[in-house]
Amino acid sequence: MSKSESIKPKRRAKALPLPECVALVLQGGGALGSYQAGVIEGLASSGIEIDWVSGISIGAINAAIFAGNLPEHRVEKLAKFWDVMTGALPSFPIFPDDRIREFLHEWSAATVLAGGVPGFFSPRLIPPTFALPGTPEATSFYDSAPLRATLDSLIDWDLLNSGRVRLSVGAVDVESGNFAYFDTTEMRIDARHIMASGALPPGLPAVEIDGRLWWDGGLVSNTPLTHVLEHQSGELLAFQIDLFPAATERPRTIMDVMAREKEIRFSSRTRQVSDQMMRVRKDRELARRVLDKLPKELLDDPDVIALAASAREDPVNLVHLIHRANAWEGGSRDFEFSARTMREHWNAGMADVAKTMENARLIAHNIETGKSAAFDLTQPAPTHPF
Repeated sequence: MSKSESIKPKRRAKALPLPECVALVLQGGGALGSYQAGVIEGLASSGIEIDWVSGISIGAINAAIFAGNLPEHRVEKLAKFWDVMTGALPSFPIFPDDRIREFLHEWSAATVLAGGVPGFFSPRLIPPTFALPGTPEATSFYDSAPLRATLDSLIDWDLLNSGRVRLSVGAVDVESGNFAYFDTTEMRIDARHIMASGALPPGLPAVEIDGRLWWDGGLVSNTPLTHVLEHQSGELLAFQIDLFPAATERPRTIMDVMAREKEIRFSSRTRQVSDQMMRVRKDRELARRVLDKLPKELLDDPDVIALAASAREDPVNLVHLIHRANAWEGGSRDFEFSARTMREHWNAGMADVAKTMENARLIAHNIETGKSAAFDLTQPAPTHPF
């Protein structure tokens, strides 16, 4: 079999040939997660089948709803989830002034701080300082029990664990500080694992699983991209959905500073991971060129065999879809659960998929020829080959 035949994709979407594995990588970001839901609807409209979905925090929730429903019901269930999340806040008229919109944005976020989010979390009646030490009431400001009922109502856990779509969600062990992934290829996942991935302290309580306490995976890494790349087997097309941009304009106000600090903290080295991947691939390519120059009598040497094995790799194409905040979105954007903002984020996700598909020929060329690259096709500089 020739090289071109060995890398020939077996499936095809409307705009793309699809390799052996298509992954959806979902970053954490609270209320911004409706952007991911819009991306999911856009990918579904493009006929792109997802084999593996991995998420952190709100990304884990969206991922679980995705994996726990049949393809024809995923967008519907995501819409139900986000309608519940944003049902308590009114949609004010849109004002053309960014300062007025920012005021409404911050007012909505303050309302969430005071009253919680229906179906997600509710404020505790007694402040943590007056609660019994060691209890969830003493270690968090909100009760996340409503989220379990919401997840159970929207997710078929048997389907989620059936293996039709692989699911991986990240969380942090409170006592050891170790980061781990709950993966359907290794264990049965239920609502506890999803809630653990989004248990951001001190707001939400740690979630106990088999005697261990777990917090939000975003405390260590807000992006599960590394997990997907490290466990890649065969050709991979990964859609990396980021809710916080790594790079943007310099801040001009104190609200800009608060927003920028959060972006830097939670963008979680996405660009660093892809740059590192580029360097590793260049090193492996160099090793393969050197190996091709060796005389035949050295090919059976154990060190040469080991080097050849480590230099082998499968092609990876990484497509970035990044939520880029509006001018009126400040440091509270991740807990501003208003219906209007949710719809705007959802529509932005769909629009970014449409922009990406307009230039999908660049991705398609790489998949068909077995090359690797990272793409952001919504920006002027669209591609960075490995």
